[in-house]
Amino acid sequence: MTFPAMPKSVLQFFTASQAGDADAWADAFAETATFHDPVGTDPLEGREAIRAFIKSVIPNFDPFLGLTPLEAHTVGNFVAVSWRGAAVSLDGKPTNWSGINVYEIDENGLIAEAKAYFNSAVFAAQL
Repeated sequence: MTFPAMPKSVLQFFTASQAGDADAWADAFAETATFHDPVGTDPLEGREAIRAFIKSVIPNFDPFLGLTPLEAHTVGNFVAVSWRGAAVSLDGKPTNWSGINVYEIDENGLIAEAKAYFNSAVFAAQL
């Protein structure tokens, strides 16, 4: 699948998720980034907190297939991306979810803030 055009750090966010590479995924964020995953929950503050969170999620799936971007819309330093996620739980349950992420990109081209909009209840119900 060809990804839509988007800033390099946002592209890295998605490709690293599909590779299950927590370090590359977290490295798409600035050191002081904030990640709302999803919006309405306590945000993750800082790249290392984001890295720890990602590393805590991926091992719960086999495989974790990651997030696939469908459309991207860039205006200035902001990018909105619609996506689909897929994974298989350790006990074999397929899990599919979708949402929209909104990113703010800093002056170094890294993600300064990411807000994920998806229904976590739909995700949890499949598990």
